[in-house]
Amino acid sequence: MLDVRRMQVLRAVVNTGSVTGAATALGYTPSAVSQQIAALEKEARTDLLERVGRGVRPTAAGLLLTGYADTISRQVAEAETALADLLAGRTGRLSVRYFATAGASLVAPAVARLRTEHPGVQIELKLIDPEDPLPDVREGRADLALVVGPAGHEGVRLLHLLDDPYLAVLPEGHRLADAPDLEMSDLAGEPWVGSEWPGPCLDAQLSACEAAGFRPRFVVESEDYVTAQGFVAAGLGVSLIPRLGLGVGVRPGVVVRELRGPEPARSIYAALRETAPPQPALTAFIAAMRAAAEGG
Repeated sequence: MLDVRRMQVLRAVVNTGSVTGAATALGYTPSAVSQQIAALEKEARTDLLERVGRGVRPTAAGLLLTGYADTISRQVAEAETALADLLAGRTGRLSVRYFATAGASLVAPAVARLRTEHPGVQIELKLIDPEDPLPDVREGRADLALVVGPAGHEGVRLLHLLDDPYLAVLPEGHRLADAPDLEMSDLAGEPWVGSEWPGPCLDAQLSACEAAGFRPRFVVESEDYVTAQGFVAAGLGVSLIPRLGLGVGVRPGVVVRELRGPEPARSIYAALRETAPPQPALTAFIAAMRAAAEGG
């Protein structure tokens, strides 16, 4: 096999026209250059240089290998540039998993910011079930997933992004509709319209109800924020919907009020693989989501 470093020595000899010139250019001794050329000729099983006066010129084989050495040198330079761009976050590819209500409020502005600041980074977005995106992260199919938690997950690191408070959604004309804000206990005797699948989002609601001393009585299970608003507008009950879930708009026929005592909230995290090496583009994307969460 031909030694690539020796091919670069040959290239220097051919470009300078002499062993001495190559030694000066490379910082070697002439003897070291001659030894490298002799070893390369042994590998090539043919002469690569011939003497002409006080200098040398390449044989046909030497000229051939010099051309390939030029190509290799350019490719190595390109590889170094590409690697530097990747390590600096100027290029790269991110695979992101997200759930619907986080998409518009967190992911969309983060993607827009990243495209402005790091236009060479490609982003693959995939909408998935918020309850179980972690296998994609753990097994390397995704660089990041947005999850509601926290919960212990082996091999996954969670970074807190924001707490998304739940708001009370009431029918217009409800006895509590004119109150500026509500205590959780105010909703104790009301029929409830479900807005969440079983899991950490629903658990956040139930925990707040328990802290207020009651368990909600669900009369409708919608498991969808828009549909839940429709049931509330029809007068079937009250509901809790997270602030991000109301980002698409509040439908006619309902009023929205702040809650306290306690204020229920779901915590949203960015899930990363624990063993993943640092990625500047990923760090920038997380920073952009945090800025979006803070309203910046």
